[in-house]
Amino acid sequence: MIRDRFHSGWLLAAVAGLWLAACGPSQTTLRVSSAGAWQPTADGVAIYITSNGWHSEIVVPRALIPADAIPEAGDFPRASYLSFGWGDAEYFPAPNKTLGKTLRAALMPTASVVHLTGLTLHPQDVFPGKEIIELGISHEGFDRLINHIHASFAREENRHVIPGLYRFSRFYPASGEFHLLNTCNTWTAEGLERAGLPVQVFGTVKVEDLMAQIRQLTAP
Repeated sequence: MIRDRFHSGWLLAAVAGLWLAACGPSQTTLRVSSAGAWQPTADGVAIYITSNGWHSEIVVPRALIPADAIPEAGDFPRASYLSFGWGDAEYFPAPNKTLGKTLRAALMPTASVVHLTGLTLHPQDVFPGKEIIELGISHEGFDRLINHIHASFAREENRHVIPGLYRFSRFYPASGEFHLLNTCNTWTAEGLERAGLPVQVFGTVKVEDLMAQIRQLTAP
């Protein structure tokens, strides 16, 4: 019995460690498949990818979002930019990341949320401590990205919206399940792929998996 408990505890700790590694900075072996084939669109739309070292978000200019897309944008009427992130419904909003929350997020598929932040200033002015990379994408690519974000919200009747990580953000119920191989950074990569960027979605788990690819795309 003691040995069984020891092995079970070791397994849980190992899985939790893997999950935490997926949400933390580390080296990556992922490479964009055709970086030379992609060029930023000079007359397109500037979007921004932000990283705080474990979590990534997509920032877009609010004024360019079509009127019939992302109705949640109306909750931030004074925002010039909107930042979207996706993650585990219990772990992501929790002020205290306990071992129990970590294990639940790591060991089984869980419900998800979208974190929406309204920015009245440029993202670099709001988040000076984050890594922020600007990407110029086509208007068609921007529309596809907005469709990806729009579809990520779960819009059931009487849905529960809660305060976000900042006083100018909120958490909304989302579609899709969070698990070890489908993280916030996987979601961001999916959005960029739909926007036309040659990023690798499968295997993009850690934030560095994502950011290393984007740095390659934007390297001089």
